[in-house]
Amino acid sequence: MASPKAWAQDDITVSGVVQTEAGEGLPGATVFVKGTFIGSSTDRDGKFQLRADFSTPPVVLSVSFVGYESREVLLQQPDRALKVQLKVNSVLTSEVIASASRVEEGILQAPVTVEKLNAQQVERITTADLQGGLSQYKGIDVNSSSLLMNSISTRGFNSAKSERLIQLTDYFDTQSPSLNLNAGNLTGLPELDVESVEIIHGPASALYGANAFNGVLLLNSKDPFVSEGLSVRVRGGERSYFDGQLRYAQKLGEKFAFKVVGSYTTANDWLASNYSATSPLIEQRNNAEGSTLGYNAVNRYGDISNTYNSGQPFPGGVSTELVGKTIFMPGFTEATLIADDNKAKAVKVHPSISYLVTDNVKMTVGYSYSRGTASYQSASRYRLRDFGINQLHGEIKGNKWFLRGQSVQDFGGNSYDLTFLGSFIQASPVAEGSPINYGLQYFSKYNSAYKDARAQGQTMEQAQATAQVQANATQLDPSSARFNELRSRIINDPRPGLGAKLSPSSYLNEGNAQYNFTLAENTSLIVGAAYRKFRLGSNGNFFSDDNERIQNHELGGYAQLTHTLLDDRLKLALAGRVDDFKNFSPAFSPRASAVYSAGDNKQHNFRASFGRAFRSPTQLDQYIRVDIGQVLLLGNVGNGFQGYTLAAASAQVIGAAQSNPAVLTQYEYSVAPLKLERLSTFEVGYKGTFNEKMVVDVNYFRSYYNDFIGAQRFVGNRDGSRPTAQQLGANAATLQTAGGNTRILQVWTNARQEVQTQGAALGVSYNVTRPLTITANYSLNLIDKDKLPEGFQTYFNTPKHKYNVGANGLVSKHFNYSVNYRWAQGHLYEMPFAVGTLQDYSAVDAYVGYVIPKAYTTIQMGGSNLFNATNTQVYGGPNIGRLLFAGLLIDIK
Repeated sequence: MASPKAWAQDDITVSGVVQTEAGEGLPGATVFVKGTFIGSSTDRDGKFQLRADFSTPPVVLSVSFVGYESREVLLQQPDRALKVQLKVNSVLTSEVIASASRVEEGILQAPVTVEKLNAQQVERITTADLQGGLSQYKGIDVNSSSLLMNSISTRGFNSAKSERLIQLTDYFDTQSPSLNLNAGNLTGLPELDVESVEIIHGPASALYGANAFNGVLLLNSKDPFVSEGLSVRVRGGERSYFDGQLRYAQKLGEKFAFKVVGSYTTANDWLASNYSATSPLIEQRNNAEGSTLGYNAVNRYGDISNTYNSGQPFPGGVSTELVGKTIFMPGFTEATLIADDNKAKAVKVHPSISYLVTDNVKMTVGYSYSRGTASYQSASRYRLRDFGINQLHGEIKGNKWFLRGQSVQDFGGNSYDLTFLGSFIQASPVAEGSPINYGLQYFSKYNSAYKDARAQGQTMEQAQATAQVQANATQLDPSSARFNELRSRIINDPRPGLGAKLSPSSYLNEGNAQYNFTLAENTSLIVGAAYRKFRLGSNGNFFSDDNERIQNHELGGYAQLTHTLLDDRLKLALAGRVDDFKNFSPAFSPRASAVYSAGDNKQHNFRASFGRAFRSPTQLDQYIRVDIGQVLLLGNVGNGFQGYTLAAASAQVIGAAQSNPAVLTQYEYSVAPLKLERLSTFEVGYKGTFNEKMVVDVNYFRSYYNDFIGAQRFVGNRDGSRPTAQQLGANAATLQTAGGNTRILQVWTNARQEVQTQGAALGVSYNVTRPLTITANYSLNLIDKDKLPEGFQTYFNTPKHKYNVGANGLVSKHFNYSVNYRWAQGHLYEMPFAVGTLQDYSAVDAYVGYVIPKAYTTIQMGGSNLFNATNTQVYGGPNIGRLLFAGLLIDIK
């Protein structure tokens, strides 16, 4: 037998096969040399080989495969005929996660509520976007504003822009620096390269910093050293749906490995069609749905208004019966304005190269190119057309430490604002050089037609209907050459007040580092630090960046001490993080947790935690400047605002103030500059297994929000000063008209009262037999609004009750399936764009896959919302209907 020294000098290979207990090979199982980055995966016969250093035996191999119990194999010497058999574990309790504590731990022992999806579960997701399929998991809410634009939330405060949950890919932030949003998986990983998905529920600022407020979504990619080979996936289906993905990874010797991943997705997008009347900003400023005076509809754009007064210079004067009445143009639907731009598209290319500096140190450099077209909703509905992100990132890590850095730049491409597009078409001249625009033409015609109808003996109601029909005929025909010329011109014009084009071009540079110290056998300490810098640019489109980029930064450091005792049954952890900001005072966010593992195999795990988190207002909250006509949205990091409540905008109050300005005193209103939002959460939970057949995961939480960030609308001057009585009088008719100085303003501010929420979630999985695993989960979310000021918008946007029921399994060696029914209770949904109540929504999703091993191919078929049920998740957004597909997955190791 050769000596250990001789083995170290040779290129020693360990080889063998990974099998089931029945002796069947397991393709795709991973085999690692424990404590190193040396690893491999098995081929279609379950065979593997890798290099191991036996200079200091023993060598420990870690062997794992989804749906089976992981094993560790101890080798004293090389073995080229190793046989490892894995035991079935259909309840997936041997999964390892790293997101909850930033160090690896078993999922049963996680100190907080966390969900994990493996690559096989990701493969069975049937929505066009990965995030769209996460709603079938416990406590996760999905908000879809179009086919490829999805955001997720946990524990309330949902939004189409996911402000309170951060999204990471391999621990790199993938947000758009300009819009502070993660565009679903539009800028994430193609599914072929997703090794796993981990979702932390609840506050995680103690380890992840600002805005890990209600959770973290982490996508982990596949390692090219481990997952080699060629994978191709092609799907096609309804709505002209096509999805093509490719992944190729290869080792170049023992030190280098590279991978190239790309995807292209397209389909006819879901378009919004809610024509209900919007909630009026001021009493009497909107009319009822179907009114013969017209009304402002949620998903019509350019339905601009005019409130008649006797001084308006319409031919023959204004009818006295119309004075004080507000008339709305019919405007244009989303489908009309988007026209032939109705395709959702996503293009992603992600190359990377990795180098093993030593067996224990790996360096990776990667680049991500992402471009997409989708509709997005916030203060308006936006068409993000050719919207893109470039991301360059690098990492070097060892067993106990890492250094990471990245630079992200976003691009607006040919994106545009639908509200601006519709309004600016109506404000365009009826002919080049004409002093009359389509809006003036409309309101003039309405006035004259009304007067003519009354002269002919029609009642007021009949005359209004007649006037509306005749005035509607003057609105520009969407099929005309003039409409198409104006549409194209405005879409491509980035000038504020003239064009609808969005021109974001901002940068986010960040770096972070961490080291894990072993203080004693049962005690460890991790310390880390992070820095990020924003350089915001929009050419004045939606930031107040008229002359130069806006600079903003954040700096933080964290530590976590973990100690186990009672034969490793009790795990105690204490973490804390301090962050500093350019615009806000430093913040400290601690977390304390305890996990007790009971049972012979530590299969019953009880957890309790307390955490404080903070949310930094988004870059838009801090620096926005968007005039949407009805309201002017402004950032709030300066000196605050002085103004009046909306009640002061009534004609009676403004009229009385002209002779007696003191009348306004009772309506005075002040808005302080923004502060960080703070959250304290208590949580208890249990996760355990019964008879290796059933998994139960249950939790209860109670949260206390202070300095809660919400939106407030009031009357004020754009420079923050309080309007005089004369200014109110002079601008009474234009408070909701773009361009004025005295306006209805909306700014973000902090609530003085504490906001309390609570909730619970229960998830159960029962493996009846290998072909059948039944899953079910239920989520409860409650908010206490009793102590909030009247009119304060919480943006809670969360169903009180929500549940999923599903089944999945492996019917034979080659056939697998999944089916899931999801339901959520209707609820109030608030966004700056629109406020309203959603109906109950539900969907049935299903997937089947059949593997043909000799052809390296899996035939896939599936669909989301199979029965085309009501599935509107964002008020003012589209109904997310049915999408059926069929396709092939080719996987050559």
